[in-house]
Amino acid sequence: MMSETKLWVTCPKPNPNAKLRLFCFSYAGGSAWVFRPWLNHLPSFIELCPLELPGRGKRWTEKPFTNLDSLVQTLGTAILPYLNRPFAFFGHSMGAMISFELTRLLSQKYEIEPVHLFVSGCRAPQLRDPNPPIYNLPEPEFIAEIRRLNGTPDAVLENAELMELVLPALRADFEMLETYKYTEASSLNCPIAVFGGLQDTEVTTEDLQAWQVQTNRAFSLQMFEGDHFFIESMRSFLLTSMIIKLSNQSFG
Repeated sequence: MMSETKLWVTCPKPNPNAKLRLFCFSYAGGSAWVFRPWLNHLPSFIELCPLELPGRGKRWTEKPFTNLDSLVQTLGTAILPYLNRPFAFFGHSMGAMISFELTRLLSQKYEIEPVHLFVSGCRAPQLRDPNPPIYNLPEPEFIAEIRRLNGTPDAVLENAELMELVLPALRADFEMLETYKYTEASSLNCPIAVFGGLQDTEVTTEDLQAWQVQTNRAFSLQMFEGDHFFIESMRSFLLTSMIIKLSNQSFG
């Protein structure tokens, strides 16, 4: 079982003395490697554990998931062995939705919740996506929409060889998001911190503020300069905010 879970959970710098594990979930088309630069900013009490989904990174030959519920059910089993110490979730864009639904599953099925849920660049799950679906468009139109939505880094879009590798996962990720059906459930009992980019044209401040109904505990919203990828341009400020919030919590 542990060998299978290692496919999902990566720990680029194992830290057995850490007080807390920070699990990170990437945006559509992204992989665990996008969080590697975080290692230079995190204090010793945090062990960084990015998630690697099928169809990207070292798992690029595997078939990606196209249904979010199925993915979360599988993730719940895969991540469970790593929840033997306090943990937090961070998800950006698609990753925010995955981390939210995974938090709900862990709470309902195992009565386990993260000490903090950090969601970034993603409208609240109960809000409908105003955009028509794009996952089933022909390739040229699909790529054009991806570029317009500014949901994928230019460095990826402009690299033909890289696009050939990431396109199946990217299309599958959008199918996951665009076929997602929100269901009513009890609010979470963990704090939620939400982050957004002031120049993000797809996710408004109101979209982010709407996350507040998803928690019975502390809620915060912080906006940064930048577009959808402010998590890159404002990385040190984002991580400082997260570290402060985690430092103020007890890990009993």
